[in-house]
Amino acid sequence: MSHRDLLIEVGTEELPPKALKNLSEAFRDSVSQQLAELALEHDGIKIFASPRRLALLISSLAENAPDKSLEIWGPPVKVAFDDNGEATRAAQAFASKNGIAVESLKDCVANDGKQDKLCYRSLAKGASTANIVSELISQALASLPIPKRMRWGASRAEFVRPVHWLLVLFGEETLNCEPVPGLKSGNTTRGHRFHSQGELTLSKAADYENLLEQQGKVIADFQRRQDMIRNQVSAAGVALGGNAVIADDLLNEVTALVEWPVALSGSFEERFLKVPAEALISSMKEHQKYFHVEDKNGSLMPHFITVANIESSDPQKVIDGNERVIRPRLSDAAFFFETDCKTSLLKQREKLHKIVFQDKLGTVFEKTERVAKLAQLIALELGVDAEKATRAGLLCKSDLVTEMVGEFDDMQGIAGYYYARNDGEDESVALAMNEQYMPRFASDSLPESEVGTVLALADRLDTITGIFGIGQLPSGSKDPFALRRASLAVLRLIIEKNLALDLRPLVEQAIAQHPKVEASNALSEQILNYILERLKAWYEDQGIRGEVFLAVSAKGLSQPSDINARVHAVQSFAQLPEAEALAAANKRVSNILAKAETSTLSLDTALLQEPAEKSLADALAKQSQSVSPLFAEHRYEEALKGLAGLQQPVDQFFDQVMVNADNLEVRNNRLALLSQLQALFLQAADISRLVNKN
Repeated sequence: MSHRDLLIEVGTEELPPKALKNLSEAFRDSVSQQLAELALEHDGIKIFASPRRLALLISSLAENAPDKSLEIWGPPVKVAFDDNGEATRAAQAFASKNGIAVESLKDCVANDGKQDKLCYRSLAKGASTANIVSELISQALASLPIPKRMRWGASRAEFVRPVHWLLVLFGEETLNCEPVPGLKSGNTTRGHRFHSQGELTLSKAADYENLLEQQGKVIADFQRRQDMIRNQVSAAGVALGGNAVIADDLLNEVTALVEWPVALSGSFEERFLKVPAEALISSMKEHQKYFHVEDKNGSLMPHFITVANIESSDPQKVIDGNERVIRPRLSDAAFFFETDCKTSLLKQREKLHKIVFQDKLGTVFEKTERVAKLAQLIALELGVDAEKATRAGLLCKSDLVTEMVGEFDDMQGIAGYYYARNDGEDESVALAMNEQYMPRFASDSLPESEVGTVLALADRLDTITGIFGIGQLPSGSKDPFALRRASLAVLRLIIEKNLALDLRPLVEQAIAQHPKVEASNALSEQILNYILERLKAWYEDQGIRGEVFLAVSAKGLSQPSDINARVHAVQSFAQLPEAEALAAANKRVSNILAKAETSTLSLDTALLQEPAEKSLADALAKQSQSVSPLFAEHRYEEALKGLAGLQQPVDQFFDQVMVNADNLEVRNNRLALLSQLQALFLQAADISRLVNKN
């Protein structure tokens, strides 16, 4: 079978830089899936993406898909033909559908392994690659993740940006197709807007990347262009005597903005370094797409690195231009900082009266009142300075109304830290201004200070209980108040810092503080279950199967650190050779006791008759004595390992003893014995849930 390289390039106006990489990968994935469905063989797909193009090079693509054998089954023979051997309506319909002469139906009989049926076999010709390319491209473009498509000119075509050219080359053959209405494909591409003039004609698909680089001054390979930028920026940082900080999101965006990258370094006045570094970095990154530079101590240096999309004959002019642009940006940041420092966070807090947190939950000012009270309660529980926690709660949202946060929203919390220090607040209170938002995302670091940890918990618990209290629960993919993330943050804070906190009273207190929320046990349970349910997926990500978590959650506990200790203990127990048998035995015990009333039963050793039940009773007594201190000290793993020694007497009991004896006293005594067995394990978890493993 013959093979050729297929090149597809869609030339557009400048594509959205933050979406370019995803668009390119989605384009490849769609084409790859379609080729697989058509059984068209190839040696791989290389993607290209730059500000003005999405392109794919499919190496050694088969010119034709393989022929496909078709086998279409029809009605049984007894249904297809009447008693006279004439074709029935069912047979006639089958013949018509498959283009078969009715007279030849008797030659289309086969056995499907059960009975004789009509069966039509044929050979479908494999698709010709050249003939399906237009539809291939059309479907791929239509499937791209574009939230809002646009039209241009008089065309009815829709895409993320206007499409200006289309190149489709199959080996050395130009394929004429029109996947974008009104735009026919050709064999020409376009190079850099300034370094290249006119169209570039391509004679062979495999020459694409080299032609664009040599004649078009375009590095079409996104990854290669990104590596060039990273190396150039890093070298520029070293040349400045520091280290260029290269954030992945900024690197991706800059890579999507240029076709011929040239890194240039510039400077700004040292006086701006009096402004919080985060504000300067935010201004350089968000507004100008500059990389900042740090010294060996991690302090911001008065330099920046920009990546130009042109190789200038006078690069200093480009640098001068960028320095002129950044100066007013940094001046704005300095002005905002100096202005904000004239008003304390306590005075700024009064402005929060005018900001609504949520219509039914009041203002942000009222939220800070609630957070402060809850922070005080948590601090007292943990032995943290309650006065500082309360102060941090009162001031925690004051920076929302500052000029700095109004201009740079990513300075929320960070600005509060600097303003708290400027006001002379205690360092722990200042740190809490920023740490209240930690962790900001799943893998983010946690607060380091005790007050920051307390405030982070109080803030999230207030939000979760308030939103649940007014009935605005998350559903499906809709979670406008990020309650899932907030719940996971609460769990991480308590578990990873091993805090001895019970969520139940905290949730109840948080609910009680919302004047428009009606407190109830049902609401408290709903919120607790929602928060703790986040643990299941969290543990599964750690390789702990769901049954282990369910075994612990069956206890109805509300102390995350204690739950975590039990989960890891049960996970360790589940790996023991005795675990499966003991889990099955506990399941059997649960089923038996569920049908009996055992709350008033107590074990009478005088009623023990069989050697196996006496042996089990002795083993339970000994194990209870040895593991009770371990359970009391929350040493669940050691306790469960000790209980693993019960496997043999438990197995012997079920093999040799009839629980439902005819004698009522003996039967109840044996139920009491099983109740003791169950209770012993339940001190850690309901291990009967482990039998559900796949």
